[in-house]
Amino acid sequence: MSRIGGIIMGGEMNKYSLWFLGMAAVYTLLLIIIGRLTKKFAKDDEGYFSGNHSFGAWHVAVCITGLFSGSSFVAILELSYHYGLSAIWYGVAESIHVLIIALFLLTSFRERLVVTISGLIGKKYGKLASITSGLITAITFPMWATATTLAFASALHVFTGLSLYLSVIFTALLLLLYLRSGGMWALGYTQMLNVAVSFIMFGVGIYALLVQPGMDGLVSFIETNPRYLDPGGVGLQKIIVWFATFIINTFLAQACFQMATACKTVEEGRKGLYIALVLDIFFMVFGVVFGIAAATKFPNLQKGLVAFPLYLKSVLPPPLVGIFGLGIWACALGWGAPCQFSGATSLGKDVFGQLNASNDNRKSIKYTKISLVILTLLMIIYSLLRTQDSAWWNIFAWVVRNSATFAPVITALFWSLATKRAAFWSMIAGFLSGVIWNYLGGWNSVHFYLNTHPVWIGMSMNVIFIIVISLYDNLSNIKFRINNNKLFFILMSFLSGLIIISFKRASLFYDKGLLGLLLFVQILLIFILVMISVKAKDELW
Repeated sequence: MSRIGGIIMGGEMNKYSLWFLGMAAVYTLLLIIIGRLTKKFAKDDEGYFSGNHSFGAWHVAVCITGLFSGSSFVAILELSYHYGLSAIWYGVAESIHVLIIALFLLTSFRERLVVTISGLIGKKYGKLASITSGLITAITFPMWATATTLAFASALHVFTGLSLYLSVIFTALLLLLYLRSGGMWALGYTQMLNVAVSFIMFGVGIYALLVQPGMDGLVSFIETNPRYLDPGGVGLQKIIVWFATFIINTFLAQACFQMATACKTVEEGRKGLYIALVLDIFFMVFGVVFGIAAATKFPNLQKGLVAFPLYLKSVLPPPLVGIFGLGIWACALGWGAPCQFSGATSLGKDVFGQLNASNDNRKSIKYTKISLVILTLLMIIYSLLRTQDSAWWNIFAWVVRNSATFAPVITALFWSLATKRAAFWSMIAGFLSGVIWNYLGGWNSVHFYLNTHPVWIGMSMNVIFIIVISLYDNLSNIKFRINNNKLFFILMSFLSGLIIISFKRASLFYDKGLLGLLLFVQILLIFILVMISVKAKDELW
């Protein structure tokens, strides 16, 4: 039997299983109890969906930290095992995403008291748009929850021998149990616990690092393998895509907005986001360090999330390994819970609520609780359909949601000429384009049709349809006028430069897999130029 096989299957396995499952059972019970206790705070619509807008800065901070930093830690841990320091760019991109929300978008969303992105679209473009965007949004959030849970399940499988399927089913049912009663209140208090456990996990990880390989051993390994310090080791294409993804997602970060706008005031919410940015530094740095530490002990494994628990089991006693495993579990729950709750809110309020219109706010809560059950089943089904490829679910969810809702959200915020018809057909066109492009690429998570990511195709069609149909619908009521000549000239110059580059260096960008992104940026610039220069005749300039 191989060394790794011996570690997994040896007699010590029972001890590790006992400690991890025992801690997980107690922790799970605690989360369920918290979820039940918070029911008293969530008696009405506002309490259930937005925590009565009473969250302070630290409450917002732990909610956002649990959402983004936990999932970032898991991703960075996996990436740094293979690529070292360059994995940190994933966390940096995520931090910029949060910073943009804090600086520019929180005030707008808080003042509008919008709970969901699909709600924003529905409020602007009507019932059909609400149902369409709500349905698309709802089916994507369990995909993100599934992706993180599958990644976590790899570590859980090493610790306990529990199958990937059972890991996902267990996670999905747990999220249902503690979210269903308390809603946003349950989410807020359980995120506090998830973040606290994450920092305890860091302490265990540091101790493991000091035991083996030690700081000297870690430095020696890096000197022998200098590629781990290469800031571009993960590849320029991936880094660019990470930043593009998070910046674009700034306008579509529904789960983040739902938690951040639960704040008492905009100032408290913004302060909470800043605190979350500071806390995120720990998740990024420790993710990189722990990933490299695992590579010193078990190099060349396919999955870093398998290598790291093997590393822990080789240097730590079962109780400490169990604590670290509990931290990974908390990270998975910190991401999965907001995803499931936010998706259920869209399905409950913006789909079922629109189909069964009523002035009774309690019905929205009832519909959302039903939606949580539906999304729990979806999460389990997703895991059964594609268990071994967690990255694919992240990509597909991004394609489906962004391709449908990006342009309608932008116009709802910034362009009054966009019409209901344009918003609806732009969602359909973007959704179908992204899915078809994915199909043409064989549903692959790495190699795409014509070396172009499906999301750039879907979002491009989404933008084109909303521009063209809106202009056509308003043909007799529009006027072209440039208010800010300097901004218009800068954008036009930038667009012209990109068009020239596209023609001259098309093959280079194609080979790097960046041609789709380049074309989308051009379409986005045209979108901005149209919004700032084309207005209704009777609109004040």
